Amino acid sequence: MTVGDMYASLTLLAGAIDSVQSFVTVFIAVYTLMIFAYVILSWVRSPYSTHPVVRFLHDVCDPYLRLFRRFLPPLGPVDLSPIVAVIALVVLERLVNGVLLENLK
Repeated sequence: MTVGDMYASLTLLAGAIDSVQSFVTVFIAVYTLMIFAYVILSWVRSPYSTHPVVRFLHDVCDPYLRLFRRFLPPLGPVDLSPIVAVIALVVLERLVNGVLLENLK
């Protein structure tokens, strides 16, 4: 293997890692925004709205939030699961990006 081949493969690997990092960052940012929209709409809408956007947000966000609702005690009308879910997403993003950066070195 020549030096040029090694450089080309390292450049390709670095490009792939950069693409994965960008995907993870954008995916988590969009999902976090969807959770925020879900929370805000839960304050101003009826519980079983038939609007397509509300149904979509419910179908996408509620399964993930239910993971945290199982472990968090209810505090009356306050639901802490979106806060914990967003924190978990940020931690996951940092872990994935950190692991990918370590593999790049």
